[in-house]
Amino acid sequence: MRKARFALLTLLLSFNLYANYLFNDHLISPKAADFIEKMGSELKQKSGVNSYIITTNDKLDRGISVYDYVKKYSSSLSKPYVAIVFVPNSRRIHLVAEPKEQLNSLDKDEILDYAIKVIASEDKNSNQSKYDVGMVQAYSELADEVAKSKGVELTTTIKDGTSWVLRVVNSLIIIGSLIVIWIYFIAPLFRKLKS
Repeated sequence: MRKARFALLTLLLSFNLYANYLFNDHLISPKAADFIEKMGSELKQKSGVNSYIITTNDKLDRGISVYDYVKKYSSSLSKPYVAIVFVPNSRRIHLVAEPKEQLNSLDKDEILDYAIKVIASEDKNSNQSKYDVGMVQAYSELADEVAKSKGVELTTTIKDGTSWVLRVVNSLIIIGSLIVIWIYFIAPLFRKLKS
């Protein structure tokens, strides 16, 4: 049983070990991170532009520039890049780029709306699920817009009319969470009660 637990935990954690395009304070699940990595890799290969998501538990007070905050990651960000910066503790989400002129060819409001609509929705989904779905949707739109501005087309992004993919991702995340909860919390409790 311990080997199975270790194997499951290793599998879940391995998704984030080699993240190139996601700087994650454990706000995005490994499965969603995998989607982001695939889209980011294809975008870099076809357009030469790096696209990142920076999620943080930090508090980013009003008046502090997001560009100043992103300098903290500067040694890990390869130029040229665009990045979605998500700071839920400060209720902030921004799009940044280096060079900044890259933002001129992108519809920033459209990209960020994909995330905001999901994350701010009042429903029974957990914050984790909302963050995953919102960030994957926003990142997909970002990648498609960057690709379009460079005259290339991506195959790994989520096209309109394929929202079922997001439902599948959301379901996988929920199922994975339930399995982990069962293995680490509920099953041991049952064993203790039986003995």
